[in-house]
Amino acid sequence: MIAFIFPGQGSQKVGMGAALAEASAAARHVFEEVDEALSQKLFAIMREGPEETLTLTANAQPAIMAHSLAVVRVLEEGGLKLSEKGACVAGHSLGEYSALAAVGGFSLADTARLLRIRGSAMQEAVPVGVGAMCALLGADLEKAAALAEAAAQGDVCEVANDNDPAQVVLSGHASAIDRAIELAREYGCKRAIKLPVSAPFHCSLMQPAAERMAEALAACSPQPMRLPLYANVTAAEVTDPAEEQRLLVDQVTGRVRWRESVMAMGDAGVTKFVEIGGKVVGPMVRKILPDAEAISVVSMEDIEALAKEI
Repeated sequence: MIAFIFPGQGSQKVGMGAALAEASAAARHVFEEVDEALSQKLFAIMREGPEETLTLTANAQPAIMAHSLAVVRVLEEGGLKLSEKGACVAGHSLGEYSALAAVGGFSLADTARLLRIRGSAMQEAVPVGVGAMCALLGADLEKAAALAEAAAQGDVCEVANDNDPAQVVLSGHASAIDRAIELAREYGCKRAIKLPVSAPFHCSLMQPAAERMAEALAACSPQPMRLPLYANVTAAEVTDPAEEQRLLVDQVTGRVRWRESVMAMGDAGVTKFVEIGGKVVGPMVRKILPDAEAISVVSMEDIEALAKEI
């Protein structure tokens, strides 16, 4: 069984999608449709930068989705339909929106607009400098949760991402994240690294953004999906669009339970994971399920190789 998985923020880089657009009209149409939906030349920023503009949350989120969906469209043009070859889909944080778009939950244009709102809302929820995030390396969920509790001291400090057995991300007030970095070794973490992010994602400080997304999703709710989706906040299969709508709101402040999601897909019989449009979540899969196969599909060469294989 195959799961198609989609990367989240941090997978963007200048030049993304350029070679794909040159090689495929289907890919070009995706980038054009996203530009039109956003009334912005986003693909020019993806192709040429500058990097600091692409990295802005409001740009990075729709850009990463557009890149993933361009790969999906090229695959489908070649006769490889995700709904026929896959058992399920999942995405890391914003990648959950890419996964939904790939299986008919949202149109491409609606996904782009929702991610623009989501990116702006998350950026604006907390003043710059007030929040922060850090990655804990060599730490499991238990160690990370204990460290977060110790570092909080009245501030917000929460587990944001449970990525794999040795990488957990904390999010919250900058002062608490600084304390967590100082205390990390005491709590059994090999290393703690402050992340170059502009806001404290996936923690309770994001509540204003969750409220904005509740409004946006009420006006543009998910449609029936062609494949089941494993949701970030439950690490469980979802098939009901109304339930997924609620979970997308919860996801803004909730923990990304990626490690548990991958384990759940493995328990359901998935043995092959195909990352669409990035090379970020595939390596996490290999750490979570060493016996599973995980590949990344980004270039035309990757697409052609996958088409021959499955």
